[in-house]
Amino acid sequence: MQRVYSLLVDNNPGVLSRISGLFSRRGYSIDSITAGLTADPRFTRIIIVASGDELILAQIEKQVRKLEDIIEIKVLKPETSVFRELIMVKVRANAAERAEIISIAGIFRAKIVDVEKESLMVELTGNQSKLDAFLNLLDGHEILEIARTGITGLARGMKDVTYID
Repeated sequence: MQRVYSLLVDNNPGVLSRISGLFSRRGYSIDSITAGLTADPRFTRIIIVASGDELILAQIEKQVRKLEDIIEIKVLKPETSVFRELIMVKVRANAAERAEIISIAGIFRAKIVDVEKESLMVELTGNQSKLDAFLNLLDGHEILEIARTGITGLARGMKDVTYID
């Protein structure tokens, strides 16, 4: 079972290290973790995707909530949230292969961000299934490198917005 946690934390040095250290000490699994400043630079939003059974996932939430820099923790549910991930893929492509890869990228509304003599780089944003489908269509082409950001997300609408003075 997988769960997505949205943490609003004070933007203090070492906060990400303390959070990941808690996961490490307790033996919890992190599938992905993303972090970035919010609209207010005093705060950082951290999105953690974790796996485990219901007991483990409940323990993760309780343990993270106890950390000193945590302002808020929310569980982002798929039916009431929007999730996205960014992937960059470098593919070996000679002149003949380039057109096919560009065509596949077009189907997914991906961007070609770099073209070299023997390779090209594609950038794609979407949910995990879209990214996986794109990679599946590249089967047969030599993928040289992949970089994935991990999942980020927000709850839909105004209901779960946190206001801090």
